[in-house]
Amino acid sequence: MGIDPRALAAMIDHTLLAPEATSSDITRLCAEAVELGVGTVCVSPSHVALAYGLLPATIQVASVVGFPSGAHRSEVKALEADLALDSGASEIDMVINLAHVLSGDWRGVEDDVAEVRAAAHRPAVLKVIIESGALTDDQIVQTCKSAVAAGADFVKTSTGFHKTGGATTHAVALMRSTVGPSIGVKASGGIRTLADALQMIEAGANRIGASASRAILDAAQTEQN
Repeated sequence: MGIDPRALAAMIDHTLLAPEATSSDITRLCAEAVELGVGTVCVSPSHVALAYGLLPATIQVASVVGFPSGAHRSEVKALEADLALDSGASEIDMVINLAHVLSGDWRGVEDDVAEVRAAAHRPAVLKVIIESGALTDDQIVQTCKSAVAAGADFVKTSTGFHKTGGATTHAVALMRSTVGPSIGVKASGGIRTLADALQMIEAGANRIGASASRAILDAAQTEQN
């Protein structure tokens, strides 16, 4: 599978979520984002205003919410989303409450997402991180259905911080088959090479979260040449 490097760049959320990331690190991330032509940068809430001020209008800012555990109270997640949007974010990547999923509390899953959706009203984009590596196939399917019912624009595989690991093509394909063509699927966690990215896209992802964006896009350019 081949892909135009510019089209691939537009699908990438260029990401830096390390807790030790400094303002200088975010400045470098944003400069790299401009150079690479990515569609979005994804940063922690405390860095949203800085990233927004550094980026052109052609590159969106995404902020994580309830990250990385998802165990925050829903109203805290909603406030975090509201503050991020006020600071310049246009996309919110929220983490579900895994305890709700693992206990089969689907109303709890849906209500959690719905509270953030109410704060992140459209045109803000809401991505819901389901931590697919920690879930069974049946749980992945039901979590995706609950997220979509609550107003998610995307379902997203992973935080990249959970012990079960990141995105897999199996999870991405299952998520895509569950949500259909009108909802986005973001693959994130452990995507470090062009081959990784292309496999996720082939499985059904239309957004890629990566910190290794340069390596991915340099390889895509080399392959095109």
